[in-house]
Amino acid sequence: MKKAIKEVLLTEAEITTRVKELGKEISVDYEGKDLLLVGILKGAVIFMAELCKNIDLPITIDFMAVSSYGNSSRSTGEVKIVKDLDFSVEGKDVLIVEDIIDTGLTLAYLTENLRSRGANSVRIVTLLDKPDRRNIEVKVDYLGFSIPDEFVIGYGLDYAELYRNLPFVASLKEEIYS
Repeated sequence: MKKAIKEVLLTEAEITTRVKELGKEISVDYEGKDLLLVGILKGAVIFMAELCKNIDLPITIDFMAVSSYGNSSRSTGEVKIVKDLDFSVEGKDVLIVEDIIDTGLTLAYLTENLRSRGANSVRIVTLLDKPDRRNIEVKVDYLGFSIPDEFVIGYGLDYAELYRNLPFVASLKEEIYS
């Protein structure tokens, strides 16, 4: 796996520290609210698991699988819900948990979709943000890290379903995905 890594961008320790800080912020902001975390599969699973452990509130969790990439390294521009929620969002304060925001297309779609289902509020927490790639503006309420426009792997992020299990975030060598 190490042959695919161009550069480690975020160490495991840096990520752990920031996720703890995010958990504390979310705990304060959602005190007394009916919080539903919606993890976006598959990439957000590791981030969401760590984040949940650092939120000091009763929470409900659910998952959606959404695709705009397929097996490509670039978004196709079309958002498809592959797995929908098991629970209703009506009257709940929804916090979408995402691994990375790239073009903004997926998050803009999901935010509007969940609002239309009667959520009390819909906010976003993301581990990573690539602001240079943004096509549609989305409001990120809780941000882990801004990163450069590179293809990244690790800590849940993949290329062709590989490398999710790396405990850090790294850029992928171009020859792997081009």
